[in-house]
Amino acid sequence: MAMLHAFKKKAVAGTFGDHSPGNLLTGFGFYNPYWLLDIANAAIVIHLVGAYQVYSQPLFAFVEKSALEWFPNSKFITKEIQVPIPGYKPLKLNLFRLVWRTIFVIITTIISMLMPFFNDVVGILGAFGFWPLTVYFPVEMYIVQKKIPKWSARWLSLQILSVACLIISIAAAAGSFAGVVSDLKVYKPFKNVS
Repeated sequence: MAMLHAFKKKAVAGTFGDHSPGNLLTGFGFYNPYWLLDIANAAIVIHLVGAYQVYSQPLFAFVEKSALEWFPNSKFITKEIQVPIPGYKPLKLNLFRLVWRTIFVIITTIISMLMPFFNDVVGILGAFGFWPLTVYFPVEMYIVQKKIPKWSARWLSLQILSVACLIISIAAAAGSFAGVVSDLKVYKPFKNVS
């Protein structure tokens, strides 16, 4: 009986627990067909580039608005260059926006490459961003837009959905924090790897 219990515990933990590899496609030794892995990796890149842009927009807007308030007479911050595109409206290009966003992307990319526990950090960020940006604000906007009365069945079900997703986000954040803590116990920065 004890052997069966140990087997069940190991099977469950190994299947969906903390023993799951960060890269599910290659972590189990699945390397063929190469074209399938390439398509999956391209899909991941497309997904992350889009998500990165969407979730970075509030930070970009905050920095650009603050810079405009601090330096209202700076041509570098305020001037927009018109780039003509044949057949379309001209593209308005702001040099400050171009430089600031490029530097931000470079710095965050370097930081993410230096982290040996990148999956756990992405999990933390995803857990913090999931509920407010994907559930709470859209649900509240829907309630306001459709003028759903408080305490109606639809309002209650939307609030239950929102609270359930909040609980899931808190649990996901706790799990990701636990992963970072366990990774930090064995992490040695700038260790020479031969």
